[in-house]
Amino acid sequence: MTPQVKQVVWPCMSKRPPFNLQVPGVEKKDGEGVPRRHPGSMNGLRSRLEPDIATTYDIVKRGAAKFGDAQCLGSRTLIKQHEEIKMLKKVVDGVEREVPKTWIYYEMSGYKFLSFKEYLERVNMIGAGLKALGLEKGEKVQIFSATRQLRDSGCASQSLPIVTAYDTLGQSGLTHSLVQTEARAIFLDSQLLPQLVGPLKEATGVRYVIYNTDQQVKQEHIDKLKGAHERLRIVSVDELVKLGQENPIEPDPSGPEDLCGIMYTSGSTGTPKGVPLLQKNVIAAVTGVTVITQPYIGPGDCLLTFLPLAHILELVFENACIFWGGTMGYGSSKTISDRSMKNCRGDIQEFRPTVLVGVPAVWETVKKGIMDQVSKQSALTQKLFWGALALKSFLLQTGIPGTAVLDAVVFKKIKAATGGRLKICMNGGGPIAGETQHFVSMTLCPMIIGYGLTETSAMGALMDPAEWNVNSLGTIPASVEIKLIDFPDAGYFTANEPEQGEIWIRGESVATSYFKNEEESKEAFEDGWFKTGDIGEWDKNGHLKIIDRKKNLVKTSNGEYIALEKLESVYRACPLVANICVYADKNKTKPVALIVPVEGALKKLAAEAGVEGELEELVHDDRVRVAVLRELIAAGRKGGLAGIELVEGVVLTEEEWTPQNNLVTSAQKLNRRGILEKYKKEVDRAYGAT
Repeated sequence: MTPQVKQVVWPCMSKRPPFNLQVPGVEKKDGEGVPRRHPGSMNGLRSRLEPDIATTYDIVKRGAAKFGDAQCLGSRTLIKQHEEIKMLKKVVDGVEREVPKTWIYYEMSGYKFLSFKEYLERVNMIGAGLKALGLEKGEKVQIFSATRQLRDSGCASQSLPIVTAYDTLGQSGLTHSLVQTEARAIFLDSQLLPQLVGPLKEATGVRYVIYNTDQQVKQEHIDKLKGAHERLRIVSVDELVKLGQENPIEPDPSGPEDLCGIMYTSGSTGTPKGVPLLQKNVIAAVTGVTVITQPYIGPGDCLLTFLPLAHILELVFENACIFWGGTMGYGSSKTISDRSMKNCRGDIQEFRPTVLVGVPAVWETVKKGIMDQVSKQSALTQKLFWGALALKSFLLQTGIPGTAVLDAVVFKKIKAATGGRLKICMNGGGPIAGETQHFVSMTLCPMIIGYGLTETSAMGALMDPAEWNVNSLGTIPASVEIKLIDFPDAGYFTANEPEQGEIWIRGESVATSYFKNEEESKEAFEDGWFKTGDIGEWDKNGHLKIIDRKKNLVKTSNGEYIALEKLESVYRACPLVANICVYADKNKTKPVALIVPVEGALKKLAAEAGVEGELEELVHDDRVRVAVLRELIAAGRKGGLAGIELVEGVVLTEEEWTPQNNLVTSAQKLNRRGILEKYKKEVDRAYGAT
């Protein structure tokens, strides 16, 4: 289907402020600001877009009736996994050695699509199959896998609440979520079957295991799991669908007040907390998003999804995409680009999305990839590129025509690398450097920002593309309202100019408690408000900005606070940085930075410092570390950081931080504790070297 004609989006502010408005008739109280809402919600928060759409299953039924044979969902299957072993030089205990390293490449099929009608049929078959297995209404089904909206909708068709957990929670986290929710069944990717052996010793309520078939399953994994737990019935998704076909029953969907699912936080600190979300919470979230995006996204648009379903942003946007009549394509962070593929294209080239949602690490990788390609061009071509970038920004700010010509002549190849059809991309899951947002917006398409939490069904702020800017998060979704509360410890007061304080969120999309966790529920929820722990301020346009986070504020030895996430968003814009974790010792005056470097950029900097070698050698060279520190400090000053925010030491790591080594979560959020434990000696050395 060809995308329908929607409002053309450019990276500039075409609407006039103010945007978020104070709720009329509400008096300011001591220690807090007046709540603000989306301009379209002044007379009441929005909870539904249509009277008959009260649950996620209603969205699926509406999609089949309204969009019929149009493409709803596309997926690929793994044909073959290729492995190549290369010998690399590595310094082990101060001695240089050659060690083997295995590089993995994926050969995938093309995308195969289900229509909206076929999607509804498949959803009903999955629901019927679950009931045929023996599941009863209200029993919980854990989804321990990557993006798989079909499973969620299938469960909803028979009033079976889902439990979502990141596949990087580890054995203890998975066990906790299974035991606490008393889950009866679990969906998972086939390669994760061995990880169930341990947790199911405690989670004795689990009776049914259903594995995905997009990768080849090893029979030995099934046999081992069955041998350890004879009570289990283990079936593939295909067998489940067949079971539903052979035992058809009428749908028995959840109601708006019923539990949609329990979503567990990523577990980067402490025991994961479960957030119970009702059907009405998710519908309100879809409503809040749609009020902002409806002028720009609709039938025929294509959304590439590669965040895990355990990420609340993914859950909301997948349901929203079905409501909009768009086409979803499942992808993976491993297969999104061509460089990890054999005999086929990566997901983004194969699917050619018009809308792409990603986390900061994804966009920093995109930016550095473009800059790397530009740096390989002639000096004249490089000057033309940077000149065109500055000119496009100027033309958009002044309203002078000509940007389309620059896109067609200068940025055409860059746009083609992402399929050539991107019209909106979105960053969520963490702060991104304004410089990166601006760069991606000018070279690819406008990048909008989303902010929300699992507890609020991803609702907090979402930038209206017509209100585009790089200094704020944007507009409050129509389903929630926000107020700021004084945080005296760090000097944030609602009486400040501009108004500042902790962000509290209330509305139909907001949960009311944590699952079986009364103590933390009392701390986080109050009179319908969720206390986010984020520190925000309202800018002159009425947009929300996040300026700090309570738990990531570190009071240094000089008594001043350092905001770790703010610093990371600034330093991440440095071309040398692939990923970064800033650490501040409370007994020191300044922070240090742990960095996964961009190999090409690091080698170039090292050569300028007179050092040659492979990545594994360069990260241990003091001369290289000094050069990197110098570049970081320059980036910090350029980003407007104060003296105490400039890092005084740096740790370079040769190992990429991945969910597999538990240094980041599946949503690419830093596992600060894990990173600091792994590199404690290096951090101590970085502080001692100054």
